[in-house]
Amino acid sequence: MTDFDATPLRRWAMFFLGWMFTGLGVIGVFLPLLPTTPFLLLALWCFARSSRRFHSWLLHHRWFGPSLRDWELHRIIPIRAKIIAIGSMAAAMVWMVGWSQAPWPAMASMGAVCAFGAWYVLKHPSTATSAAPDRPSGP
Repeated sequence: MTDFDATPLRRWAMFFLGWMFTGLGVIGVFLPLLPTTPFLLLALWCFARSSRRFHSWLLHHRWFGPSLRDWELHRIIPIRAKIIAIGSMAAAMVWMVGWSQAPWPAMASMGAVCAFGAWYVLKHPSTATSAAPDRPSGP
């Protein structure tokens, strides 16, 4: 976590964004097309720079805490999340290439973004046993 050496305006902005992302993440629990985890990861990042109290609250939340702690400590992406992410990207690419009228530069751009996303998801460990040792938590 940071030492909170940012200006008060920046800390308030990060605090506001943290709550905005938390709200979007909670809404994503109920709306299937709105992702929960990315918004909660963004909220965790914002709270790490603005509020130790709410950063800790998210990390120890009954429902969201375990996966957020796994990410923060070990950069773990569970295998179920990997399957959903890769499957969603593949389905979107199949739809775009097969049924949309998108121009080829848009298809190529989306393909590149999906390839990068798949690489990013697959490069992270799926379990704590395959993860590197704990990251240092600060100075």
